[in-house]
Amino acid sequence: MKPMLQKCSETSLGLLAELSRKTFVDAFKDSNDPHDFETYINTAFDPKQLQKELADPYTAFYLVYLRNTVVGYFKTNVETAQTDVKRSDSMELERIYVLQAYQGQGLGQWILEQVTAQALAKSKMFLWLGVWEKNPGAIRFYRQNGFVKFGTHPYYIGNDKQTDWLMRRILNNPG
Repeated sequence: MKPMLQKCSETSLGLLAELSRKTFVDAFKDSNDPHDFETYINTAFDPKQLQKELADPYTAFYLVYLRNTVVGYFKTNVETAQTDVKRSDSMELERIYVLQAYQGQGLGQWILEQVTAQALAKSKMFLWLGVWEKNPGAIRFYRQNGFVKFGTHPYYIGNDKQTDWLMRRILNNPG
């Protein structure tokens, strides 16, 4: 069965908060200081914080469903909502997560294709993202999909300063 997207709204805020927390914990808990990590997830995935992000007209969250079950989500930013590159011809893929039980089924690839289609529909010239330098699997995935490193930025998990690679892919957009 083909995955489906649902744009998040106020009514899906609780599900988004739960999914955001679970996928981030599963992916990164063992690689971080417990205190810093707990501080981060309690702030970044607090429903009030997510509600504020949902209210930004330049930010969009989408839930990914497979057979009527939510299996992942992603977040995109354009214009002033972008965290680093704030160009009108770019789109940021800030978050892309799939539940562990559904990884390895091509969902990440499918999500990236949906994001790319959205960027092209908005006439963006490139898609960019930040990825933790200590996440070789994600870096490999993005490289396989045409992303190249163009810089770095600090990313804080609590008080722990980490480094994200900034990666981008030029889109074939004639307009």
